[in-house]
Amino acid sequence: MTATSALADRTQRTAVAFRDISKTFPGMRALDSVSFEIGPGEFHALAGGNGSGKSTLIKILAGVYHADPGGEISAGADTVAADSVTPKWSEAHAIHFVHQDLGLFAAMSVAENLFAGRHYPRTPFGSVDWPALHRKAQQVLDSRRIGVDARTTLGTLRPAEQTLIAIARCLFDADEEAGGLLVLDEPTARLPHSETAELLDRLDEFAAEGQSILYVSHRLDEILGHAHRVTVLRDGRHVGTRPVAGLDRGGLTALIVGSHQDIVTRREIRPAGTETVLRIEGLTGGRLRGVDLDLNRGEILGIAGLVGSGRTSLLEFTFGARRPARGRVILGGRVLRPGRIGDAVKAGIAYVPEDRARDSGFPGLGLDRNLSAASLENHARAAVLRLRAELAAARADVRRFRIRTPGVRAPFSQLSGGNQQKAVLARWLRRQPEVLLLDEPTQGVDVAARAEIYRQIEETVQAGAAVLLVSSDLDELVHLSDRVVVLAGGRIADCAEHRQITRDWVATRMFDADQEAGK
Repeated sequence: MTATSALADRTQRTAVAFRDISKTFPGMRALDSVSFEIGPGEFHALAGGNGSGKSTLIKILAGVYHADPGGEISAGADTVAADSVTPKWSEAHAIHFVHQDLGLFAAMSVAENLFAGRHYPRTPFGSVDWPALHRKAQQVLDSRRIGVDARTTLGTLRPAEQTLIAIARCLFDADEEAGGLLVLDEPTARLPHSETAELLDRLDEFAAEGQSILYVSHRLDEILGHAHRVTVLRDGRHVGTRPVAGLDRGGLTALIVGSHQDIVTRREIRPAGTETVLRIEGLTGGRLRGVDLDLNRGEILGIAGLVGSGRTSLLEFTFGARRPARGRVILGGRVLRPGRIGDAVKAGIAYVPEDRARDSGFPGLGLDRNLSAASLENHARAAVLRLRAELAAARADVRRFRIRTPGVRAPFSQLSGGNQQKAVLARWLRRQPEVLLLDEPTQGVDVAARAEIYRQIEETVQAGAAVLLVSSDLDELVHLSDRVVVLAGGRIADCAEHRQITRDWVATRMFDADQEAGK
């Protein structure tokens, strides 16, 4: 049978199918009528830029998110409403997930990791039957041709071997189950290049043996070199599903990126100041591998990069939320002590993180307390909080930032996502910062809130502040940025001035730079 006819045979049948899958979050349509199928024994790639909907689709399949009513998911001959999928349903249909965080235990043996979540074999006296456990674990490893001793401590294995152990744990009982799907979410993101090929070759073997695979990756060469077909999502929509045969890197990039930069409007460009307000030198730690950059007063510097490039780490180290291994953050000529948020705030740095629910908001407190959280000293006298002054300041912020709320003392949790984000931004702008760090500032907000946030950013820059902007929204980067730097592999890979920046340039450089960084 030829490769083409084998592919046709796989795709004529169905392992898992998505039909009209949609998902709406407050102020955002994350998925819009996505439909495609994965055949038995097919190595099927899922590609798309940051925010395209890949993770949302996987979480719906896992039962972590509930889809909007109207869609369906099929596993073999069983079809259910997409909004009724549960973790138990996925498990019952042999749909298994391996995430970037493998969920393994480094200090335990391989055998113990394989049996995690399962019943350990027992002796007649009720104790763990360790010889039986090791024999069964070794059988699982040998059946997958994973050349590892089951008694080995997992933490001593190479990253690719650990990933294979995570896969083996998922497929522990695969011989007893029919069909199923193995979902791999960016499995090579943390692997050295030398081990990536080893893992992909093993996945090829699994598919040849009949295992269906959904492979989520932004590394185009991996998709082109190993997948049978690729499905591309863009802005939550299904752009297309294509055979990889005959598709080259340029064609795949075009599917992922699209080409509509001409419709992206730009803010009016004003000459940024020549005064360097923030300087970062050799910042190393986490994902970063020695980053140097300067930020001038009155400038918006956009930071582009794929997941894992180090974008958020850059902001966290700059703000002092994490302590870098090496490097310096210099504000106005003053070197800030690393890992000291208080020093950064006093010096004039403000930070709006990506996850407002986890890192910014205080859901159990009122809007007034959330607004004053970064400037309590302005409303206190002799260590006593002046409630009237706090309420007056809150009412002024509600008017200035157009925050829609039942009242200034309304619980923060009752506000919409867009109004919560405006409140977090207002909290920091009260301090009139020298530098404003923004991580995905309009993620999950509606069009009206987005426009208001843009207006506040522009006013802040006009007042002389500088902005470091991380965004997965390419249109947002093009619209707001005076300059854009591209991060890949924890390093700055490229930089462009405003008039050189297009949506296509940013997207293409992100994918190309990430590929180069992985070599």
